Amino acid sequence: MGTDESDKTGNHPDRSSREWCEEALTRLNAGRPESALDAARRAADLDPGSEWAHRLISLAHERLGREAEAVPAAERAVELARGSWQARLRLAAVLRRTPGRWAEAVEQAELARKFAPEEPSPEVMLGDLALLRGEHARAERSYRAALAIDPGDPQARVNLGLALLRWDRPRPHHDPAWPVDPRETGRARRALEVWSRQVRLLLAVAALGIAACALLLDRGTEARLGGCAVLLLLVPLTVRQARRVGVWPYVGAMLGRDPWLGVSVVSAALSVAAFAAWLLLGAVRVLPSSLDPVWAGLAGIVVLGWPALAAVRVLAESWRGRPLRALAVTEPARESERTARRNAGVALWIVLGRTWSVLVTLVAGALVVEPGAAVAAVVVPYPVVRGYLRARRRARHWGDPWLAAATWLVVPGAVACAAGGLLGATWAAEWAPGWAAGWAAEWAWRIGLGALAAVALVLALRGLQAWWRGGPGPWRSSLLMCDLPVGAGPSVALNPEVRQTFSYARSIVLSYGDSLGPRVAGAVASVTSSGELRLIAETAAWAAIEQDPRVAVFATDPLQRRFWVEVRGIARADSDVLRVTPKQVLFGEFPGRHQRR
Repeated sequence: MGTDESDKTGNHPDRSSREWCEEALTRLNAGRPESALDAARRAADLDPGSEWAHRLISLAHERLGREAEAVPAAERAVELARGSWQARLRLAAVLRRTPGRWAEAVEQAELARKFAPEEPSPEVMLGDLALLRGEHARAERSYRAALAIDPGDPQARVNLGLALLRWDRPRPHHDPAWPVDPRETGRARRALEVWSRQVRLLLAVAALGIAACALLLDRGTEARLGGCAVLLLLVPLTVRQARRVGVWPYVGAMLGRDPWLGVSVVSAALSVAAFAAWLLLGAVRVLPSSLDPVWAGLAGIVVLGWPALAAVRVLAESWRGRPLRALAVTEPARESERTARRNAGVALWIVLGRTWSVLVTLVAGALVVEPGAAVAAVVVPYPVVRGYLRARRRARHWGDPWLAAATWLVVPGAVACAAGGLLGATWAAEWAPGWAAGWAAEWAWRIGLGALAAVALVLALRGLQAWWRGGPGPWRSSLLMCDLPVGAGPSVALNPEVRQTFSYARSIVLSYGDSLGPRVAGAVASVTSSGELRLIAETAAWAAIEQDPRVAVFATDPLQRRFWVEVRGIARADSDVLRVTPKQVLFGEFPGRHQRR
C-alpha cells in the first residue's frame, strides 16, 4: 500500500551515488543501456566528482551507438581521475571510433598499460587497435602479452585467432588514423567498385556480341562500330562515378591498403585498353597475321578477366594466415564466447578449402603426368579431420552439418583417388591383371572425383543458404572481432576512516621507485571530493614518478593512535601538486602492549 512509483521502477531516491553506479552496471550487464544511462546520470548528479559514474555514462552511450556523446563523458572521467587506468581505457575505446583521434586512442591505451601492467585489458585494447589497422604482427604480440597475464581472457584468445588468420578489418580500404570520416572513404570505395564492375561487365558483353556478329552474321564492320560506341559510353559512366569520389587525395592509399580493390580498378582500366586494342587490330587489315593470337588474347582478357580474378581471390583468401594455430588458441574460449565458436567454424572451412585445392591440384597433376603420384592424396585430409574432431570434442553444443558432410566427403575422395592412382600406375600390371587393374582404377577415379565435386557442391549450397538466410557463411567476411565492454569496473573508494587519517595525519610518507631502487619522501596530503589524494612532495620525486607513476602513500591517524593507512595508486603531476588515484587501500592497527609476547 505504501509503495510509491519510484519503488516499483527500482529508482530509489535515497540511494547513494555509488549505489546508483552499481545499479547502472547491473542494467548494462542485463542488456538495458537506456535504463543504465538513466541510473549513471543519477549517480553523476548526486556526486559530480564520481569518475565511475562518468565512465558508465560513456559506456551506455557507446552501447546505444552514440559514439559522439560517449567521448565527453569519457574525457570527464579522465579529468576527474587522471591516474585511473580504467578511465584511460574507456577513453581509448571511444576515441578509436572518432575520425582523426586514433593516435590519441593509442596514447590512452599505452597510459592504461603503464598504470596497470598487471591487467590484461590494456594489452587487449592495444591489440585491438593494431588489428583494426591490419597490423597483425603487432596485434599478435599484444594479445600474447595479455594471455601471459590472464590465460583465460576470452577477448584476447578470439582476437589472437583473427590476427593469426590475417583477418581483414570491416573497412580494409580505410586507415583509422586518417582524419577523414570512414563514411567518406566508404562512398569513394563504393563508387570505384561500381565503376570497375560496370566497365568490365559492359566490355565483356560487348566483346561477346561483336564476336557473335562477326562470326555468325558476317557483320564485323558494323559490330566494331558498335564497339566504338561502347567506348564512348564509358565516358559519361566514368564521369558519373568520379563525381562520387569526394576524397581523391586518399584514393591512392585506399588502393594500397585494399589490394583487391586496387586489382579490380586496375583490371577495369586494362580491360578498356585491351578492348580498344582488340577493335583496332580487327579493323586494320595491314597488320601481319602473326598478330592474330594477340587479337584473340586481348579478347580473352576482356571476357575472362573478371572470373579469373574471382578464382584467384578465392584461392588466395584460402591460403592466408594460419588457421590451425588460430583454432588452437581459440579453443579454450569456445564454451563461453559465441564469437569464438563462429570463428572456429570459419577457420575449419578455410582449412577444408585448402585441403580441397591441394587434392584437386594433386589429382590433376597425377592424371596428366603419372597416376601413381595420387597415392600422396591419402595424407592430405589429415589436418582438416584433426581440426574438426578437436572442435567437436571441445564444444559440446557446436557443430555445422554442412561442414561435417564436406569434411567426411574429403576423406573417401582422397582415399579413392589414391587407390585409382595406385591401380593405374605403370608398375601395377606386375602384380594384377591388366583388365582388373584398369576396371578398378577407373571406378576408383570416378568415386574420388565425384566426392571432390560433391565437396564443392556442399560448399556452394552452404554459401547459398547463408546468403538466403542472411547469416554467416563459410568465408572470411563472416569472421567477427570480439569487442567486450571495457572501463566499467568500480573505482576504489576511500571510506570515512581513511579520509580522516589523511586529513589529520601529522606526517605522510610517499614511497616511489627510481633507477636506484625504492625511495621514500615526506609529503603533505589532502583528499579531494572525488577520492584522489593531492600531495606536495620534494621535486626529486617528480622525475622518477614521471617514469614510473606507481606510488604508495602511508599515514597514521593521530586521533586513533594505532590506526594506519596505505594507499597504493598512480601519481600524475598537476600544476604544483601530485594527484594520486587509488588502486588499492590497505589499513589496520599497530599491535598494542597486550599483543606482545
